[in-house]
Amino acid sequence: MSPLVAYFGLPGPVELIIVAGIVLLLFGNRLPSVMRSMGRGIVEFKKGVQGIEDKSEADLAKSNPADAGQTVAEDTVHSAPVDSNRT
Repeated sequence: MSPLVAYFGLPGPVELIIVAGIVLLLFGNRLPSVMRSMGRGIVEFKKGVQGIEDKSEADLAKSNPADAGQTVAEDTVHSAPVDSNRT
């Protein structure tokens, strides 16, 4: 542990509120545009992930139409739990 952290300790809730207030004063006018951009980025990311999932499901349905809805092969399902603590 750093001697500086040991001497002063970790910041408490009052110090965090003061730092948040200073950040809000310095960057307050830019926060709405930053949050808007972040929200748009999250929406685009979710659309991209959904497009990849849809494409993979469509490819699976094309390659094997009979098993398109089945995610786990029947022979891989185990009826008894596996004990991972065995040596």
